[in-house]
Amino acid sequence: MDKGTVIRSTVLAAALINQFLVIFGKSPLPIDAEIIEQTVSFVFTLVTSIWAWFKNNYITKTGMKQRAVLMENGFCNKKADSENETDSDY
Repeated sequence: MDKGTVIRSTVLAAALINQFLVIFGKSPLPIDAEIIEQTVSFVFTLVTSIWAWFKNNYITKTGMKQRAVLMENGFCNKKADSENETDSDY
């Protein structure tokens, strides 16, 4: 695993643990106002989830071009990629 994957996975795990604690009334963040805590928790979870999902999922035009180059050069599994691919992906 590369460094970026480890960092993204760690931040996502922290966001999910934080969200779990907030749901059960535990205060992982030292903030007194409940609405501020919930807002911070929600924004943290939202941003890290989008970041973890977006990174290297080939959803942008540039990403699709990168994926095509990888497939042409045999750096990714064409069979697995074609099974997961639908017309709505593009």
